[in-house]
Amino acid sequence: MKPIDSLDKCTTCTTCVAYCPVTRATRAFRGPKLTGPASERFRLLDEMTPGPNGEIEALDYCSNCKNCDIACPSGVKISTLNMMARGDWCREHKPPFRDWVLSHGTRFGALARLFPAALVRLGMTNPLTRWLLDRFGVSAKAPLPVYASKSFRQLFAKHMSGKTPGAKKVVFFPGCYIEDYDPQTGMDLVVLLERAGYEVIVPQTGCCGVPLIANGFMDEAAEAARVNSAELVRLSSPDVPILTLCPSCGLMLGQEYGEFFPDVDDVHTLSPRLEDACEFLIGLVERGELDISSLRPDRERLIYHAPCHLRAQGIGKPGLELLRMLGTHVEDAQAGCCGISGSYGFKKEKYDVATTVGKELFQTVKKSGATCCVSECGTCRLQISHHTGVPTMHPVSRLRQMLN
Repeated sequence: MKPIDSLDKCTTCTTCVAYCPVTRATRAFRGPKLTGPASERFRLLDEMTPGPNGEIEALDYCSNCKNCDIACPSGVKISTLNMMARGDWCREHKPPFRDWVLSHGTRFGALARLFPAALVRLGMTNPLTRWLLDRFGVSAKAPLPVYASKSFRQLFAKHMSGKTPGAKKVVFFPGCYIEDYDPQTGMDLVVLLERAGYEVIVPQTGCCGVPLIANGFMDEAAEAARVNSAELVRLSSPDVPILTLCPSCGLMLGQEYGEFFPDVDDVHTLSPRLEDACEFLIGLVERGELDISSLRPDRERLIYHAPCHLRAQGIGKPGLELLRMLGTHVEDAQAGCCGISGSYGFKKEKYDVATTVGKELFQTVKKSGATCCVSECGTCRLQISHHTGVPTMHPVSRLRQMLN
């Protein structure tokens, strides 16, 4: 079903408003009901006001966290309608250069890796740079990720050098966060899959398009959908699944490509072949394919945060389930959105909103006494560490640590 087809299912029950974390955090956002279905009818008639304090300013405060979609009892694609409206606006009105930079971070990764890692870290974290970024519209207080000295594909290529193809295969879509900022988590998954006898295939794909859509670059996101879908379908099959570590990538590939770009070839073929990496690892453990005989008991106290884009997929909490089935003590935070929403919380005018949204989660993590917080989303982990001081880790990395 196309998102626009869900419009008239809205019964104005306000359930979405009750579950919207941004509405609770700021009055600058009119709420998902008014900004989404109610305003969409006027947008279709070209009767919205684009000026100061008009529709677009309010629409820009939607973080695309999907909590309205999760809560809606009628199945209205509220956040998708918002993003499509933002994309239409940005086709006619060029977004700020700040938003372009935040949407194309992966382009700067190759450039950053031409310099020593220590120099890159200093360049991104020193007070002068952060002051300049703040003037540019990126909050000086925001927890920006730092480019890794080696990309995931560089580490993977070195790791695979001289290895022979395996009988069992999986395709791994790393996404831009793993590729540029957290390649070790990707390598942890590769090692676990190889331990179970799988050959890992890494496609020649780019970013899934979430940052592009969130910042209004819908046409570029459509091209990313076309290129990524074609490559993933070419390499995968019903017997060769596509795995993702990032919930936002999983949601985009498995659901949002079909919503935003239903006419792009291959997008509807992806969903049946897609699987969350933790979900896949659970199956390997249950079938005895992954040898866990060397598993060391994890005696640390952990707390788990379920990213919003994971909950939006309706697949449960496989990262939490994976660790618990291995005997690890993990508390489920169940404290709502962290507020970061990809690049949303990096923006100067959104930093305080994002902090307010995540306040309950930060308090829960700090009060838990946990020595580590596990979560599937890279930017969630960044936000949680920033506001709590508690180290964070992907559940897959925690599992590999236990098997070392």
